Formats: sequence, structure tokens, C-alpha cells
Amino acid sequence: MDREYYVMQSEFFAADPENGVAAFDIQRGLDENPTYVLFNGKKGALLDENALKAKVGETVRIYFGNIGPNSISSFHIIGEIFDTVYHEGSIGGLKNKNIQTTLVPSAGATIVEFKVDYPGSYVLVDHSIYRVAKGAIGHLVVEGKEDPNVIRQGK
Repeated sequence: MDREYYVMQSEFFAADPENGVAAFDIQRGLDENPTYVLFNGKKGALLDENALKAKVGETVRIYFGNIGPNSISSFHIIGEIFDTVYHEGSIGGLKNKNIQTTLVPSAGATIVEFKVDYPGSYVLVDHSIYRVAKGAIGHLVVEGKEDPNVIRQGK
């Protein structure tokens, strides 16, 4: 692997903040309606200067965990296909190939590997897409030379 990253998704059930502190909201938890769904514990943790980085031609491995506590994650990187997905994070277990989105149960994990072939900013999401509005978004910024054959031939 050229790059390895750890990304954790978690849900927060918070009341409206008082004096900058948001208390736990049991009713939001019981309703399974998180206030926030975040990667690596805070909004913007994988955006801008905190974005994941790679170069064209590199192979990236992401250890992705879903802390929950309630919802399944539909982990996806917009514009990328996972070459290998290690089901439930088991390197010696079941491997799937050429996967777009992988389901990760609450309190579960997966490992995804892929080679980046084209420069750009790829978007990490939980493809329960409205969770983006609650904070579940990140970027993988890939630098390097464009190869128009990748787009034309679908390499």
C-alpha cells in the first residue's frame, strides 16, 4: 500500500447547545434521529486541509469503522470503485472485488483498497446521502498528471 487511512463514522444525539455545550438528547436516541453523523468525530474532519491525500497511480487502503451506535453505513467514495473489500474488516476472510458501496454494520468495520488513476477530489460519503447534511462527508484529494485514456477507455 502507498497510503493507509483510518476513517470512523459515528452518530451524535445532541440537544440544542447551551453556552457552546450540547448535552445528550435521549429522545433523539430513542427516535434514532442523530443530530450529527460524522467522520473522525467532527464536522470537516476530512475536508480542506484535513482531506485524505494520494497521488495518481498510488494504491490506497482505508480502514473504515462504524461506531454507530444505531445505523448501518453505506460507505462509498464518489468517482471510485473499491478494487478489494475485506468483509467486516477480516483480512484473512471474505474478499469482494470491484465494489462501489459497502455496508458496514453499527459497531462493525471494513477495509477497502483501490488504485487511484486520475487526479481530482473524490468524495467520501455514507450513501444514506442525507447524512452528508449531518456531517458525513470527506475528501480524498488525488494529485498528478491527467491521462485522458483513463476517461475514454474506462481503465
